[in-house]
Amino acid sequence: MTSPDRAAAPLQRPDRTVRVSTLLLKLLGLGIAVALVLSVTPSLLAAGSYGLLAAMWVALAALVAVYSTRRLIPLKYLLPGTLFLLAFIVYPIVATFQLSFTNFGDGKRTSKEEAIAQIVGSSVQQLPDSPTYNLSVGTTGSVADGPFTFFLADEDGEGLFAGTAEGLEELDPADVEVSDGRITGVSGYTILTPREVNDAGAAIQELAVPTDDGAIRALGVNKAFEGSTTLKYDETADTITDTVTGTVYPIGTVGDSEYFVDPQTGRPAFSQSWLQYVGLENYERVFTNETIRSDFVRIFLWTLAVAVLSVLTTFALGLFLAIVLNDDRVRGRRLYRSLLLLPYAIPAFISLLVWASFYNRDFGLINEFLPGNPNWLGNLWLARAAVLITNLWLGFPYMMVICTGALQSIPADLKEAASIDGASGFTAFRRITLPLLLVAVGPLLVASFAFNFNNFNLIQLLTEGGPFPPDNPKAGYTDILISYTFRLAFGAGGAEFGFAAAISVVLFLLTAVIATIQFRYTRILETVS
Repeated sequence: MTSPDRAAAPLQRPDRTVRVSTLLLKLLGLGIAVALVLSVTPSLLAAGSYGLLAAMWVALAALVAVYSTRRLIPLKYLLPGTLFLLAFIVYPIVATFQLSFTNFGDGKRTSKEEAIAQIVGSSVQQLPDSPTYNLSVGTTGSVADGPFTFFLADEDGEGLFAGTAEGLEELDPADVEVSDGRITGVSGYTILTPREVNDAGAAIQELAVPTDDGAIRALGVNKAFEGSTTLKYDETADTITDTVTGTVYPIGTVGDSEYFVDPQTGRPAFSQSWLQYVGLENYERVFTNETIRSDFVRIFLWTLAVAVLSVLTTFALGLFLAIVLNDDRVRGRRLYRSLLLLPYAIPAFISLLVWASFYNRDFGLINEFLPGNPNWLGNLWLARAAVLITNLWLGFPYMMVICTGALQSIPADLKEAASIDGASGFTAFRRITLPLLLVAVGPLLVASFAFNFNNFNLIQLLTEGGPFPPDNPKAGYTDILISYTFRLAFGAGGAEFGFAAAISVVLFLLTAVIATIQFRYTRILETVS
């Protein structure tokens, strides 16, 4: 036995091999971080994302400062978590909030200058004497999505050019590979095969390379022509003129966006608009749009019902199973727990699709055992019951796990004392076990409520919001707020990301208010001792 008067042995330093390995790993990690920031810097500069670029360099400087010294031990643990918190939680929230004040969406994603170039470029017409080129399409990104660059070779072999939406640039023959009068290789670019050009045809056909006489556009998979544009932009008057008809299209506001409009009707003359700041218009639309207001109350009440009933049913079943399997008299408890965890182990995406097939009226597994062939997904109340039953299947294993942990943390002495005092099993559970259990799981129940309040996958994959009233195909009987507003923001009219962002902010605030109220009422549990 060691004497208490004996001096403690000094801590031994790691051997040289361990220290060298640790240093190499540290250098490797910092090198990867530096290389990553350096690699994205040019693209962020080109895109004008100076704020994001500055944030990345500040984060890199912090990493280098913290991990290049033996001091600052607490920061070595806190800094990675803080950076991930900022990158994956704070930044998306801020970006969504900023996006909610814009009109960003289909046809409104680019700057005004780019929109004008696309409108003018789309009016290119091929004339009998239009010059033609041998075309090769290259990209520095995905062969399916681009961005794409036209590599052009004169049919007489006198000129080699690279063309983008920004303009045409002449190439040095020494920098490219040419075969049979066609550019076949350019450093830093992937040259698309004819099949790949055909697969990306829609995006490639939209590309127009502006020139002094018009614009160059693709003609098939391996040819391009320089045509004349029928539309001209007047920068002084800020109008577009059709040189064939003489019609002048001024800028007008339609909805929340500016367009070049028809002077006779005031409607957009072209589908293309541009990214604009619209202030609070998206939020005004959320609260004043008649379509949204007419169904909001009904859908809000059903959303609350889904969240509350899902938490209550999953907690009740999970708690019951946890109590049963926490009894030492039950044999094979580990096996039963493993089997009951299977619904939680299977991805919810797969489970929801399987359950949707179970509810099929004609071929579903459930109707094989039920008389009357009920229409589960076509009837209002049966569809709502299907939502709750399926969510019960998905959620009870989680509740069983947390209740099992909470039950095992309750001292057995309390139960024995209650039994000695003559309390029945149910009384001991109600007066001792349940209050102590809620102290541990109360915050998790609030989090579960918030999750089910916005459980988009449950509705979209199981019922798709249906069934729908005959007179309202936009608001289904099983729609919750998130699925309903998703349909409004991304419906047949095209994606409206700015409007969707405003809806997301409203739902976030609504969920936060409800959760705050719940947390205030759960504070009473803190008095349980």
